[in-house]
Amino acid sequence: MTMTSPVLLTLIDQRLPSGGHIHSGGIEEAVAEGMVTDVASLSEFLAMRIQSTGLVSAAMAAAAVPLTAETYPLLDMEMDARLPSLTSRALSRAQGRGLLRVAKAAWAAPSARLTWREVGERPHLPILLGCVAQAAGLTSADAAMAMAYLSVTGPATAAQRLLSLDPISVAVATIGMADVITEVALRAELAAQGDYRDLPDLASVQLDLMVERHAARPNRLFAS
Repeated sequence: MTMTSPVLLTLIDQRLPSGGHIHSGGIEEAVAEGMVTDVASLSEFLAMRIQSTGLVSAAMAAAAVPLTAETYPLLDMEMDARLPSLTSRALSRAQGRGLLRVAKAAWAAPSARLTWREVGERPHLPILLGCVAQAAGLTSADAAMAMAYLSVTGPATAAQRLLSLDPISVAVATIGMADVITEVALRAELAAQGDYRDLPDLASVQLDLMVERHAARPNRLFAS
């Protein structure tokens, strides 16, 4: 029987006090623009998101698990290169900073080869998640799965709140994406075994533009 690490379950728990609950993953703007109006359109949005930014984030998280002080800056630059939207970069680092507060309280360092000081105060979320996985003794596969899962469940939860959707219907839609989440996580883990420059770079122009429009929108419920 395969056992799942309690640490991995904690990382994907929406109750983790990392600040992730204030980010909608683009859903708030999608709702405002009429792109997401119900569970069916939510499922379409999530499918688009996980196959683009979700895959990129999962691969970055997987690649970050064996990071050292020497390789950390290289992966950080590769993450920047995959976020053409300056707002997206800032949001990724803001979420990374939130998770970093939890990480510092739980572990002394990611490893003997990398310290929290070398990670910096504003790491990208996917890279920091990989560093946390390293600190907890998890694998690149674990990090990829956690990031792929979060790329779906975070926006799904936000959509439920914004549209007052039936929680059971949203849960069923999320469960229905289990195979896609697993497939993306596997692709991400495989990609992370190669050169950083060959990591997935499937940016979504549509999502990038939505991030910028959302940042300029007054009276937002979510930070992103």
